Parts: sequence; structure tokens; C-alpha cells
Amino acid sequence: MRGLNLDYLRTFVAVVEHGGFSAAATRLGLTQPAVSLQIRQLEKRLGVRLIERVGRGTRPTPAGAELLHHAGRIEGEVAATLDAVGRYASGTMGLVRLGTGATACIFLLPALLRELRERFPDLEITVSTGNTAEIVRAVEENTLDIALVTMPASGRILEIQPVMEEEFVAIAPPGTVLPDPATPAALAEMPLLLFEPGGNTRRIVDQWFASAGIQFRPAMSLGSVEAIKELVAAGLGCSILPASSLGAEKRKGAASYSRLSPPLHRTLASVVRRDKPLTRGIREMLRALERLAPDAPASRPTSSDKEKPGV
Repeated sequence: MRGLNLDYLRTFVAVVEHGGFSAAATRLGLTQPAVSLQIRQLEKRLGVRLIERVGRGTRPTPAGAELLHHAGRIEGEVAATLDAVGRYASGTMGLVRLGTGATACIFLLPALLRELRERFPDLEITVSTGNTAEIVRAVEENTLDIALVTMPASGRILEIQPVMEEEFVAIAPPGTVLPDPATPAALAEMPLLLFEPGGNTRRIVDQWFASAGIQFRPAMSLGSVEAIKELVAAGLGCSILPASSLGAEKRKGAASYSRLSPPLHRTLASVVRRDKPLTRGIREMLRALERLAPDAPASRPTSSDKEKPGV
């Protein structure tokens, strides 16, 4: 494989994953002729055809499928080598691009990110927020390295590892007498302020009511947990929120809250591409996310310790 151009290899993988030269060019920030040229050069170097057109789409030839099978390991070994050698040169940890929901970003990540920065001052971290579908799609497209999202999430090329279960509670304006535990029927009688539709957290709440045969229409739907809490505190209605988002309100007595019956939980999971070259920074981030569970031991083994590219 002497002289194999890794950029051409990445272009080949992009053409296969995105189903065509134009889509790969858009994803890679190249022109379509540049993508075509790189594929021709790679085919010339290997002496075989790698891509064949089928109708308006493309698919790998048998030789291309074989190359695709090895491509992740090739990139993984190169990334692992550069990561290992780079630590001797500069001690840097690199960049980790993390995606998550707004609630987790506000209430679960600050302590985790502070710990990582204290342990690894050279680690650069960027955090993007969105709903599960958006964040998972960004991981699939490799514009994010890791996601922490509310289940369900799925993807053929993704490794998804549940990291914690979080309980939901009912919250109401101060002085409101809530049934404890609160049932779907009881809460449906009150003005409800819920997360806006489209995200998994709202779907979980909707399914909780639907399982009890309760139909309801929320008084308001909002995209911010902080906005919901402010409106609840102002007396505009009650809500159902993840318990982690209510720490300050419980301490200050700024709201009434109660458990739910039947209990309602959401599962948070880490998401990473199976073929993702795991730099040291990414491995440390995965380990930190798996320690989010309240009963997780400090040295809990992670999915990143398995046989994967870059480990």
C-alpha cells in the first residue's frame, strides 16, 4: 500500500456513504470534478475499478467493497499513530466536538467539562445543542465526534451506549398542591407547559399520557427548559421536566414538585461512529460521559476500550 493517498481514500468512503459524487463533493467541500479525479487516481494506484454507476446513483464494486471494509481500520491506525507520537511532540489532546440537548448541556455537562479541563488543559472542546435527530445526524456526517442524546437513537454505522437513566417529575407554581404521585389524568386537568414537539423528550411525555388513554393539548410549547421553569414560577401552568433540571428550584422553594405515577424516565446515551478514529481526547470524553450515572464507579470500563479503530 506504499504511496496510498489517505485523502483519496477518505473521498472514496464519502462517495460510497453519501451515494454519489455530488453529495460527497458537498460534504467534503470539493468540486465534483475534483472528487472524480481523486477516485480515478485511487483506482489507477490500486489497478482496479472501485465505483460503478447504477442509474443515478453509485455503488462500490466488489473490489471497492473490500477497500471500504479496510478503510476504517487504515484511518484508525493512522490516527492512533499520530495521536501517540503527537503526545511526545507537544502533549496536546486535540479537539473534541460534542453534541447534546440543551437540558443536558445546562445541567449535566458543566461539572463534567470542568473536570476534563482541569485534568487535560490542552483538550479543546466544542459543544453544540439540538434535538436527538439533529445531533445523531451530525455524528453520522462526522461534523460531530460524540453525542449525548435522549433515546431512542439508531444508526447502522453508530455505536450507542446508554450511560444513565433520568427520572421525570411534575413541577407547578409555588403553593400549588400537586397530587403525589401525580398521574396523567390529574396533570391533564391543569395548564401544561411542555417542550416543543419534535424532540425525544416531548415524545416521551406524550407517550406517557397516551399510555393512560389521556388526550390533552398543552397550553404552551417551548424550546427552552429555563423558559418553561420561569413561566411555571410565574403561575402560568405546570410541567413535566427531567429531575436534573430542578436542583435550584428545589433548594429555593421556587416551585412545587412531585413524583409521577406511573414513573417516567428517559435514557441518555453516548453516540459515536463505529469507524471513528478514537483520539485520546475522544476516549477521555467517552469515559467521562459513562461516569454520569450516579452509581458509576470511577474506573468504569468504557466502550472505547473495546477493539475499535484508534484504540
